[in-house]
Amino acid sequence: MKTSTTYVPLILVLLFACLLFPVAVPAAPQPLKDAIYDPGQLKPRDSILKVAPGNKAPNFKLPSISGSEISLSDFEGKSNVVLSFIPAAWTPVCSDQWPGYNIAEKLFQEHNTILLGISVDNIPTLHAWTGQMGKLWFDVLSDFWPHGKVAESYGLLRSNGVAERALVYIKKDGIISHIEVSDINVRPPLEEIVKQLQKMSGS
Repeated sequence: MKTSTTYVPLILVLLFACLLFPVAVPAAPQPLKDAIYDPGQLKPRDSILKVAPGNKAPNFKLPSISGSEISLSDFEGKSNVVLSFIPAAWTPVCSDQWPGYNIAEKLFQEHNTILLGISVDNIPTLHAWTGQMGKLWFDVLSDFWPHGKVAESYGLLRSNGVAERALVYIKKDGIISHIEVSDINVRPPLEEIVKQLQKMSGS
């Protein structure tokens, strides 16, 4: 009958093998804040608007991360629309701006207004990024291809290929009520959104 001492050399060999060839342990999911790329201070604005309040808003059809395609004309005669253009996924201000609109969902509903988020990033990038941010109540659309075509039609495409940080307010008749092009380095104040929603609904 073998004694326990028979297995000592085998155990030592296995321990030595583990030291030489450590087993890879799957990394924990990277928190959003650790995945953010900070582009530094950017030129506040780098485009010239092609539309103005009182103009008919250029129509578009863009894919959503939900898998559907959404057209601006889908809402004409039904509800007001706010287009939230952002420069890029995985950047600090954008990652703070859109989740911040979750607290304003009821406000948009009270003023019969749809919010659409638009970025020039592709669908997989937007899907991964918004998944890290948590659930957003509004549709997120990709203006990736033809690259920035919708942003360009509004005069909101910067020279480096990303969109301005801008909010376009469109009444349910399809006419632009207000356009706010913010400093790209700063999140637009929620107070201004409240003011413009009230203006569109006549309250």
